[in-house]
Amino acid sequence: MDGVGPYHGAGRTEALAIPWPVQRGIAIAFVVFLFLGCSALLARGLTGAGAERDRVLEVLEAQARGDGGAVLAALPACRAQPACARLMRERVAGMERPGKVEILTYAPSVQVALTRSTGTGRVAWRVGTGAPVVQCVRVRREGPLTGAGVELLALSPPIGNEESCA
Repeated sequence: MDGVGPYHGAGRTEALAIPWPVQRGIAIAFVVFLFLGCSALLARGLTGAGAERDRVLEVLEAQARGDGGAVLAALPACRAQPACARLMRERVAGMERPGKVEILTYAPSVQVALTRSTGTGRVAWRVGTGAPVVQCVRVRREGPLTGAGVELLALSPPIGNEESCA
């Protein structure tokens, strides 16, 4: 043919034809990229509960040592309010217990946070063979889409062993 036909008119450009194997390869690469990206975000979201538990353990250890300054360092929102800081120092002074802190159960504030989420966790803990202590912890968690951080906001006084934090 001499360039005459429905696709060879004056002023028309020929479409670039991408071979089918190349198209398939591009599609597969795109799907793999999406899968890996979603997997990474989900993995970061799922590890947030572990990071939250670690932060709670740190504040409980400080509380058991009677270290009000360390407790307030872990609770910057409370530290910024003089009344809350005073109350927390008084409470911590009465919670001092020698020995190793052990978390018996921890219900995180939220299971999976993909964006910023604020909730209340419930922790049952004890020192050595002592009686269990149950407290509520107010937590702000950032999901993998918003930075993946954990900030403890407040720690309640001890509650009954069967009480809820709702």
